[in-house]
Parts: sequence; C-alpha cells; structure tokens
Amino acid sequence: MFLYILKRLWISILTLFTVVTLTFFLLRLMPGGPFDGEKNLPPRVKAKIEEKFGLNKPMIIQYKDYIINLSKGDLGPSMKREGRTVNWIIGYSFPTSAKLGAVAVVLSLVVGVFLGILSALNFNKWPDSLCMVLSTLGVTIPGFVIGVFFMYIFGVKLRLLPITGLKTWQSYILPSIALSGYSIAFISRLTRSKLVEVMKSDYIRTARAKGLNKNKIMIKHALRNTLIPVVTYLGPLVAGILTGSFVIEKIFAIPGLGSEFVTTITNRDYTVIMGVTIFYSAFLMLSNLIVDILYVVIDPRIKLED
Repeated sequence: MFLYILKRLWISILTLFTVVTLTFFLLRLMPGGPFDGEKNLPPRVKAKIEEKFGLNKPMIIQYKDYIINLSKGDLGPSMKREGRTVNWIIGYSFPTSAKLGAVAVVLSLVVGVFLGILSALNFNKWPDSLCMVLSTLGVTIPGFVIGVFFMYIFGVKLRLLPITGLKTWQSYILPSIALSGYSIAFISRLTRSKLVEVMKSDYIRTARAKGLNKNKIMIKHALRNTLIPVVTYLGPLVAGILTGSFVIEKIFAIPGLGSEFVTTITNRDYTVIMGVTIFYSAFLMLSNLIVDILYVVIDPRIKLED
C-alpha cells in the first residue's frame, strides 16, 4: 500500500502542475485584466500597478516566477485587496466553508443511507415510493433553488431560522440542506439499488438458512458491501459540496471561500483565482486518495495494487 500511495502522490503532483499551468495561461489569455475595470485610472498609474504585480513582464517570465513562488508555498498577494495575501485569504475563509461542508457531508451520508435502507427494506411498498419521489426531486431541483425556497418559507415567512451567516447552530440548517439536497437523493438511490441487489445474493440466502440474526445479516454482511459504492462517491461528494458552496455561500451571505471565489472571478483577481483553484484541486486529489484507502478498511478483500 505504501508504494501505491507514493505512486498516487506522484500522479497527483503531475496533475496539479497541469492544472496550475492551464489555469495560469487561460487567465492571462482571456480579454481584459484585473485593473481594466477601474474608472478614471490614469495610464501612468495603471502601468505602475501592473509593474508592481509583474504584469508588464512577458507571460513566460510571469509563469516562471509564479512556479518558483508556488514551490515555496507562496501564492502571492491579492491584486484587488490591498495588504492581503492569497495564503491569508484561504486561511481565513476556508474554515468557514469547511465547517459548513462537513455538516453537509455528514447530513448527506446519514440521511441518504437511512433513506436508501428504508426503501430497500420496504421494496415496492409506499415508504419506498415516497423515498423515490423525494430522491427524484432532490436530483432534479438545483441546490440554490432549494436554498431560496427554504429561506423564504422558514426564514422570511415563519421566521424560525436565520437566513444569513453562520453565527449559531440554527444558521447551519438551511445552507446545509441546500448543499446536501442532491447528494442525499443520489446516495439514497445508490444505497437502495445496491442493497436490493445484495439482499438477493446467494451468501445472504445462506446466512438466513443458517438462522443468523436479521440485524447481524444486515449490518455485518449486506450493509458492508452496500457501502462500497457510497464510499466511492465520497470523493466527488466532497468536491461537489465544496463547489456547490460557491453559490450557496453567496445566497446565504456566508463569508467562506466559495463566496470569496465568486467575488474574485468578478474582480479578475488573478492570484486569488489561481490560489483557490490550486487549493481545491489539491483538496479533491487528497479526498480521492483517502477514499481509495477506505476501500481496504471497509472490505479487506480489496487489495490496492502497487
């Protein structure tokens, strides 16, 4: 497994290098720049600002300087927020996104697996039909629509829950539901289909014939194999929730990294866009590596090839 992890880390580094290179040149090749939108900015002042951030240098020199600084862990200064570095912005904003994302991931797994088990155990009965209707709605309706709907009902009309910020535990409820709506629906359908398939397999019939306890059959045999596809979805789940937080954080006025990213794209803040893209890419690769290792924990029969 150690050699496998080293191999995956090496592939991740190459992938990250490709992401950095493509993002850097695509940003530079797009029309306009971070200071083109400034009104009444004299050309001489604009030239001085571009010189300060090295934008007057040839593109390949800018790329070389960025890679050298990146290798030292320096993501550079923000071009639009004076006195703030990209490292500081990520360090300040990401914990808020991480807390919201963690709540949404746990909610997705717990509720999704529960609904999937409930559907499978009541296959073709009314609880199964109800869960499938809810999961279909969750898959088809975008998260921001769910967020705005619940914000209007529970925040504006009923005044039961806060609709901005993350100051209290109640304030996590609406954005977490909006973020996890699709994931809950997808996991419930995934769990249901896999559990129905597993419960019809030969080894489950054998366990029943031996007179094993129903709960033991469900937890030790059926559910363990059912969770493997769910674990496979963990990597994309984390990435999807963090990416979805871009819009949700903006709607609920949450000062997280997603909201910061949306603002920096509008402002064309090159260094912050680069930094957040690199950070999220590295986070996704690490999540996928952890998921691969979890396979072995859930099912020791799975061997990771070196």
